[in-house]
Order: sequence, then structure tokens, then C-alpha cells
Amino acid sequence: MKPEIRINHTLPLLLHTATVITGMIDAISYLALHVFTANMTGNVVFLGFAVAGAPGLSITRSLTALVAFLIGALIGGRAANRLSEGFAPNLLTTALSLESALLLAATLAAVNFRDSSGSPFQSYSIIVLTAVAMGIRNATVRKIGIPDFTTTVLTLTITGLAADSRFAGGTSPRWRRQLLAVLLMFSGAAIGTLLLRRSLVWPLATATLLSMCCVAISVRRRERAKSAAFPP
Repeated sequence: MKPEIRINHTLPLLLHTATVITGMIDAISYLALHVFTANMTGNVVFLGFAVAGAPGLSITRSLTALVAFLIGALIGGRAANRLSEGFAPNLLTTALSLESALLLAATLAAVNFRDSSGSPFQSYSIIVLTAVAMGIRNATVRKIGIPDFTTTVLTLTITGLAADSRFAGGTSPRWRRQLLAVLLMFSGAAIGTLLLRRSLVWPLATATLLSMCCVAISVRRRERAKSAAFPP
């Protein structure tokens, strides 16, 4: 049973912020670790390149990111199924809390990080922690099921922006939401890249802080929803 989560002004804010975080995580994982830990389409393509012998890419890193993401998605899916029988807003709060904890752990693991050719344990720790976090998030957003709020993959969003437009004979019902998602992902990637020039800790710490802010907003939203559903 899919949990019912009512859409109000707070939920889009949380998902928009999550989209920015995804852009930052993609910048971190690709530029510093040469693998994707949020975008599994890109990661599977990288894996294919690596298998074919493309230089600079690692089969082990790509597989690690893919497996870690799948584990995160499994955790997110089980959490969603368990919470679907209870109070629905708990789902988003739980997922965001797990994401924040994992990103915080990744930030700590990135202290004194030099480059991907340094400590394998450090590199793989960051890959696993960020990929599991993104897997949990993606499973949760999928369970919520709001169109154009995937927070990670923009291929269908960009397709919808063109295919549903007036130029294609459509009515562009959600063009503002679709365009905003693209701009937010772009912004997150740009911010992550700029912060990465200082060190890997900076963009990870920023992503963690944004995720924690989402948790705080989600908790407040949950309490308001509880008060409305179960008035004293």
C-alpha cells in the first residue's frame, strides 16, 4: 500500500532542496572519485566503459556504488512498506534523517582526503555512504510518487518539458516545476564543484547541512500534520 502524503508548500521545498543536494553529490562523486553515487544511469554507463577498458574508470568503484545504492533503495523500500500502515509523514522524516546521518559520516570520512589515488578505504567509504544515502532517498521519493519530483534523474523531466510543451501540441501543465528541477540540479552541481576546489569536506558538509535542514522542516511538517489529523 502506497503511503498517502499530502502535497503542500513544504513538500515541494523539501524535494527541491533534495534536488540541489543530488547535484552536489554528483559533482563530488564524479570529480573527486570518478564514479556516480546518485545518478545510477551514469554509473551503469561508467561501468560499461570500465568493462570495455576505458582509462580512468574503475569496475570495482562503479560496482561498489551500484551495490551500495541498491542496498540503500532496499532499506528505503522496507521503511516505506513498514511505515505505510502508520502515519505517512513519518516516511519522509525517517528517510531524510537516515540520509543526513550517512552524509555526516561521509563528511567525517572525507577529512584529509587527497585524491582518488590515495587511501582506498577512505574513497570506498565515501562512495558507499553517499550511494546508500541516495538509494534511500530515491526509494522514498519513488514511493511518494509525485510527477517531476524525482530529485535525481532529469531525463524524463527534460523530455516532458519539450514533449508536453505548446510547440509539441501540449499544454505544458508542469513546465515551471520541470524547469525549476533542471535549474536546481544545475545549481547543486555548480556549487559542489566550486566548494570542491577547497576540499572534499566542504561540499559534503554543505550537503549534510542542507539535509539536516530538510529533517528539521520535515519534523515540523509532521507535527503539524499530526495535530491536524489527531486534534486534542
